[in-house]
Amino acid sequence: MAAVGWIGIGVMGRLMCGHLLRAGHAVSLTTRTRQKAEDLLAAGAAWRATPRAVAQASEIVFTMVGLPAEVEEVYFGADGVFAGARPGCVLVDMSTSEPSLAVRIHEQARARGSFSLDAPVSGGDVGAREARLAIMVGGDAAAFQRALPFFQKMGETVSLMGGPGAGQHTKMANQIAIAGTMIGTVEALLYAGRAGLGLDAMIDIVGKGAAASWTLNNLGRRIVKGDFAPGFYIRHFIKDMGIALKEAARMRLSLPGLALVHQFYLSAQAQGMENLGTQGLYRVISGMNQEK
Repeated sequence: MAAVGWIGIGVMGRLMCGHLLRAGHAVSLTTRTRQKAEDLLAAGAAWRATPRAVAQASEIVFTMVGLPAEVEEVYFGADGVFAGARPGCVLVDMSTSEPSLAVRIHEQARARGSFSLDAPVSGGDVGAREARLAIMVGGDAAAFQRALPFFQKMGETVSLMGGPGAGQHTKMANQIAIAGTMIGTVEALLYAGRAGLGLDAMIDIVGKGAAASWTLNNLGRRIVKGDFAPGFYIRHFIKDMGIALKEAARMRLSLPGLALVHQFYLSAQAQGMENLGTQGLYRVISGMNQEK
């Protein structure tokens, strides 16, 4: 079994790290709030005070944090991963971040005799819990092959999409598609409710036809139950859409649908909903449609 490092114990990271721990790997971990890692520590993981200490103890290091600025600090900070990474170590950033930052991490890793992959995921908390995530990877083929057995403990579909940054670009395409399906799910539920249909019955039939989507079948059910707890935070989705819009502008590409949904989510944030799950968009759109 390998010496594995894990940095970032959020909604997704806790579940993903848990799969590696149960597979028998010796896991060293750190996160900003130690309390969030107590269940993993009780299960046998070792606490390290800094990302540097995690890297010093590990053959392969996984990071899963929220914002690009946090990714940069975790890797390039004075007590960051690069301060402790061994030559030959594989560094895997599973955060959703900027493609250009993934390229910088790759270049720095190569200069230090180690390897890096950008490997964001899709599938939400359900996919993380069931180890059924889609993992989209950018980087060198040799590093990918070394990391693949670990990815297979966390995900069901794993693909090397290209060189450094390709994983992040693929995740941007994923988030663009999700933005469209999310607003479609919300509007379908509002329409069905106003028409007097049973919402679960509507999902039962529509969710098995041409309009089927993970969003409708999973988050649609949560909306019907009034469950807006985060499997993925609105504030993180706003970040992702912002990255996608920035990349689209750089490529001189117009994405009006994404821009519209981004504005609705900014409205959710302005109304204090940023820590709800992305299905919280329902509250914004339903609030615009209150019967007078």
